[in-house]
Amino acid sequence: MAISKEEKQSIIGKFKKHDSDSGSVEVQVALLTYRINLLSEHFKKFAKDHHSRRGLLKMVSKRRHLLDYIKGKNEERYKSLIESLDLRK
Repeated sequence: MAISKEEKQSIIGKFKKHDSDSGSVEVQVALLTYRINLLSEHFKKFAKDHHSRRGLLKMVSKRRHLLDYIKGKNEERYKSLIESLDLRK
């Protein structure tokens, strides 16, 4: 369930702010969203995998905290990120 190098680089390429950016909040949220989506698909097959479910809940919580941080700093960045990732808010 790990992200391949190529997939990770493409996600970073879409959301980076400058050439050497790999850890901005937008990139972190995008990578977490990708991993959350992968795990959601995993749970459609393996509904009783409770150990992985705990990791999913931790990732969702971390993403929520990062989104709250962006919202507090810059509302426009938050709205554009939510729209580009197709999150519901």
